[in-house]
Amino acid sequence: MTVSWLSKATRPVVSTVMVLAVLVGGALLSSCSSGSTATTTTGGSPPTSGSAATGGSTSTSSAASTTSTAAGIVRCATTGLAGSVVGSSGAAGTIETTVALKNTSSAPCLLGGFPGLQMLSSSGSSLPTTVVRTGNYAFTAMPATTVTIGPGQPAYVNIGYSDVPVGNETSCPTSASVQVTPPNAVDHLVISAALAPCGGGTLVVSPVFLATGSNSQTTAPPSG
Repeated sequence: MTVSWLSKATRPVVSTVMVLAVLVGGALLSSCSSGSTATTTTGGSPPTSGSAATGGSTSTSSAASTTSTAAGIVRCATTGLAGSVVGSSGAAGTIETTVALKNTSSAPCLLGGFPGLQMLSSSGSSLPTTVVRTGNYAFTAMPATTVTIGPGQPAYVNIGYSDVPVGNETSCPTSASVQVTPPNAVDHLVISAALAPCGGGTLVVSPVFLATGSNSQTTAPPSG
């Protein structure tokens, strides 16, 4: 035998070394087969939400955005507004009507820009309506700004039109109410308003404004 030259005293030592080598080799193979799972499991503290490049950054960004939105002032919801005609006057064929959009919610909100308008008959059907923004009237020709409306406070919109028939017109459409779509909204509210604009129902509308401040404008005298 190839190990016959070993003494009887040495043979147990060699056997023991061979057994230890087999055990160590098996342990190394076992460690390599477990791969990254073992590394992740035994790598100290578990990963946090920020340790993943995608999940962590998305979670952090979303939380910051939510906090910012909750802390800021948002656009006025149409359901949180009440509209009404608060003034009207006429001279030399020009009619000015002022509509108030009152904040009925419990928090301040924002409005900015021009509302949409649609005249309605007494039955609620649409009447011919052409809306012109700003126009040439002094009470509508103003720059658009964003206004903050406190709870219970109004923003205003001026509407101007001519009640003089144009061309072949023999009469001008007369509304019983007006559908008002607040700036940057898709839903609307309906207010009682008797408007009779000629020129195919042409209404000149101002942007929203406040009664006081840098963007304040004159309003029509109170009705009645």
